Amino acid sequence: MFGGGGGMNPRKMEQMMEQMGIDTETIDAEEIVIRTADGTELVFTDADVTRIDARGQETYQVIGEPEERESTAGEVESGEAESAGESTGIPDDDVELVAARAGVSAEEARAALEATGGDLAAAIDRVE
Repeated sequence: MFGGGGGMNPRKMEQMMEQMGIDTETIDAEEIVIRTADGTELVFTDADVTRIDARGQETYQVIGEPEERESTAGEVESGEAESAGESTGIPDDDVELVAARAGVSAEEARAALEATGGDLAAAIDRVE
């Protein structure tokens, strides 16, 4: 953010950040998991985490070495969701609502909901 501080006194750096409206807080995190679109996870188990609030905009800085593994997100942990027809994570009630409002089949409604990340209004617009 400031190029490493260039050897600047940490207390002086903190004062400068405070004058600019930047607040920092160290977070005692046990594990940080970043899931990527390609199906992998970056898992940080011994990371230094800092929350930075710059005039209402929060960002998080994670420093550490991640372990890379295949993502387990989206896997059905029990057979309940799958047996209820929710293997995609889209509730059947939402599918029925989109199908009824747009006058399409349940399959078309589910596909539209999946494509829009579960956004009901966007799914209805998509199939109308």
